[in-house]
Amino acid sequence: MTVLQLLRMAKWARHPVSLGRVKLVLVIALICLTVFVIERWVGWPAWMLLDAERVPNRVVR
Repeated sequence: MTVLQLLRMAKWARHPVSLGRVKLVLVIALICLTVFVIERWVGWPAWMLLDAERVPNRVVR
């Protein structure tokens, strides 16, 4: 660990983050997890794929 990391941990120990900040981080993490699960379960729409054969209205040479 570097000295900078130790100083940051000491600052957080003396002045912990607010409950609102913790809730914000948890909500963002839940949104990301939800998008990931939906993407894995349902999949990407065809128009978002990079594969040239699967993208409609695209000329493949």
